Amino acid sequence: MIDFSSYYTADEIIGLTSELVRIPSHCDVPGREARVGDYIYDWAVKNGFEVKKVHVEGERNNVYISLPGTGDGPKLLFNGHIDTVPPYDMIVEPFNPVVKDGRLYGRGSNDMKGGVACMMLALLVLKRAGIRLKGDILFTAVCGEEEESDGTEIFVLEGNRYDGAIVGEPSGYGFSLGNRGLEWIEIKFKGKTMHGGQAQLGVNAISKASKFIERVAEKLEPVLKTRTNEYMGPAIMNYGRIFGGDQVSTVAGECTLQLDRRYVPGETTETVLKEYQDIIDELHAEDPDFNAVISLMPNGQMKTLAHAPAVADPEAKINKCITKVLSQFLKTDDVPINRSRGWTDAGVLSTYLHIPTGIFGPGLLANSHTKDENVPVDMLYNFVSFYANIACDFCEREDG
Repeated sequence: MIDFSSYYTADEIIGLTSELVRIPSHCDVPGREARVGDYIYDWAVKNGFEVKKVHVEGERNNVYISLPGTGDGPKLLFNGHIDTVPPYDMIVEPFNPVVKDGRLYGRGSNDMKGGVACMMLALLVLKRAGIRLKGDILFTAVCGEEEESDGTEIFVLEGNRYDGAIVGEPSGYGFSLGNRGLEWIEIKFKGKTMHGGQAQLGVNAISKASKFIERVAEKLEPVLKTRTNEYMGPAIMNYGRIFGGDQVSTVAGECTLQLDRRYVPGETTETVLKEYQDIIDELHAEDPDFNAVISLMPNGQMKTLAHAPAVADPEAKINKCITKVLSQFLKTDDVPINRSRGWTDAGVLSTYLHIPTGIFGPGLLANSHTKDENVPVDMLYNFVSFYANIACDFCEREDG
């Protein structure tokens, strides 16, 4: 690996990450990511980069920072989302970042403003070092990954083409080659409301929901366990919410069940929905009073695309470059590969643009969205060098 340590300091990456964390950019903030996007844009201008804003919605913009090469080498994409989840009931100051015991605390420090800062500083380090690359680098600071992924969706719909990509989601000193697709599904069960004293005359929607859950456990869940991907794990589902009825003394006329379904290559949104619909149809055929309607939850959908799986490509050059830098850092050929993680924007990049993508960034998945969200400072420092070295390897240096 190239030693870039003379071109940046730990205080610099801590400071840049802290500045991003200080700017709230979650869904409950007016303008959402607008202010943090402006900060990134101004930072790029100040440091002499080619930079542009791409409108997403309202005041919200993606920010694209370019580091052109000579144009005759592989093109590399860095991707990082600039939104976060809300602070909820955090037990540390969400937007007043502090460093304690080797960790930087604050909302977004881990997921994933730390990764965004590392990608930004890696580009600056390459400039400072005078590295000349054959291939171009583009860093996309994108909106909305925590909800509709509308930022990366816009990038995809632009038809951009790159030879490899890194999504800087927290991975620790390992990485992921893929992730499962994601759908949030809602099923509304219809019954007949009746006074509890005449319950036998009503149709209890909660009971019908219970029958559905039992049938899914019997017929579908065992099948899902057999659908597995080497780099993603098995297809899985989880019931997240159930609610219904008006009061204890009334037969529940409605019941709503919401579930999270993670799917692997070979499955699609259509096949996922059909399997639940088939069970609904089967139960209705057995019991005419069983009535249910299935739909995708609006707040879990992208505008035009699907939360598709990130297609694993272990032989892709980008993943070999990630493996190489980790192997040299860890001094082992046995580089950790995470085979079960949450959804990332790598899904739409690899599925719709066919860009081989690795998921690799500072922080730990277990620290995302937590009450004391934090990122290890040593990872922030090291990932700046990782990204700069990967760029040199992937995009190919003019001086060899």
